[in-house]
Formats: sequence, C-alpha cells, structure tokens
Amino acid sequence: MAFIARQEAFDCEHCGASVEPLVNGSYRNHCPVCLTSKHVDRDGPGDRLSACEGLMEVTGMDYRSGKGWMILHRCKVCGKTLPNIVAPDDDLTVVQRLMRPEDNPII
Repeated sequence: MAFIARQEAFDCEHCGASVEPLVNGSYRNHCPVCLTSKHVDRDGPGDRLSACEGLMEVTGMDYRSGKGWMILHRCKVCGKTLPNIVAPDDDLTVVQRLMRPEDNPII
C-alpha cells in the first residue's frame, strides 16, 4: 500500500495537547508531548481505514538505518505494533527515558 500524506491537526486523546501539523515537510503521527499515537491506519500510512481507533502506547525505541530513531507503538485495544519516526519537535526528555543509555549519545 502506498503512503498517503496527511497534514492534520488533532487533540491528543491521552494528554489533551493541541497538536499542529509539522511544517518541515514531514508528517506527524503521534503527540509530541506524550508520544502517544492513535490506531487510525489499517493497510498503510495515511489510509485512515482502521476501525479499531485505539490509543497506541509507546513500548520502546529503535534505530533504523536510513530512517533514524523510531518510536515503537502498540495499540492498547488490538495489540497491533507500528514504528513511527521521531519528529523534530518531540519532547526529547520522553524520548531519552525510552532509549537505552548505551544507544543514547545525549545521556
């Protein structure tokens, strides 16, 4: 399935933050304050076909060549797991707590 670009503002259902679209040419798929995401896509990024719509909690971090740091999310309703690229305005203190010290050059 092809990536469908979506630039959408939303209110985070976990922490209540009002979240605006990114302006750097990338696309937001999680809250920059608490890093929570929502299970809205079914077959591919941006399709908005998921009937689940559960909140996706952060389960960890991963580094992938060519993509950089990824936030690992798991849906609290159906269990689906998805990686999401760290956004430039994500709260780095939350990101740092998720990364293992041996992988984090900042700590």
